[in-house]
Amino acid sequence: MSYTYDNQNIFAKILRDEIPCNKVLETAHSLAFNDINPAAPKHVLVIPKGSYVTYDHFAQTATDDEITDFVRAIGEVCKILNVEPGQGGGGFRVISNAGEAGLQEVPHLHVHILGGRNLGPMVSKSQ
Repeated sequence: MSYTYDNQNIFAKILRDEIPCNKVLETAHSLAFNDINPAAPKHVLVIPKGSYVTYDHFAQTATDDEITDFVRAIGEVCKILNVEPGQGGGGFRVISNAGEAGLQEVPHLHVHILGGRNLGPMVSKSQ
């Protein structure tokens, strides 16, 4: 599948410092910041700095350094938020919406890290 990246999306503008964000972590290839409309007491977005539309796009075309950095950034954010279940945190959910059926709102890969309360069922079981 071909992916077309829109460099005018809000996350591209955040990466260019055209729009401010409340940074949680910045690495060589990733940026994490608090969601402006949090769905849980702890809600952070982690994005790669590269022009990737969805997680599969990233997984198929990013460099090994970008992939490693992004995955480690997610782990570091979980540590910063103190949501790691193995370290006494209550747990967390990581979500990445992709495409129209996945209800992706911003066409730049991003994962949501949510925690701080019981998040309930992941998706409706109705068909």
